[in-house]
Amino acid sequence: MEEFSGGRGGLFAALKNSAATLLASGRTRLELFANEIEEEKLRAVRILVMVLGAAFCLGFGVLVLILFLTVLFWESRVMVLGVSTGILLVAGYLFAGGLQRALQRPERMFAASLAELEEDLRQLKAGLDHDAASK
Repeated sequence: MEEFSGGRGGLFAALKNSAATLLASGRTRLELFANEIEEEKLRAVRILVMVLGAAFCLGFGVLVLILFLTVLFWESRVMVLGVSTGILLVAGYLFAGGLQRALQRPERMFAASLAELEEDLRQLKAGLDHDAASK
């Protein structure tokens, strides 16, 4: 009878240890996931600020350049404005194509969390196979 209760206590202790390990592992993975979300959010905001700043400065610079060229070549102002419009339309088309390609191939988010979860699953399967082989 003593062996049975000792074995039973050992089983419950092992289950408690397994549950505690599983909870600790889950908590670690959730913290990693939250950190990755925060990093991606900060990265997205930083990129947005840079894009808006670059677009404003480049757009304003292009308008001033076109104005300067129009004044400089006043006799050919229609040609200057036409060529400038054509260049801007071609550049806009190329940027729109690049944006479309970038949106079709999104980067894999949360790669570190997924890699850690895959490693946990691999170790869990290896542990189950080891337990099954030892019985």
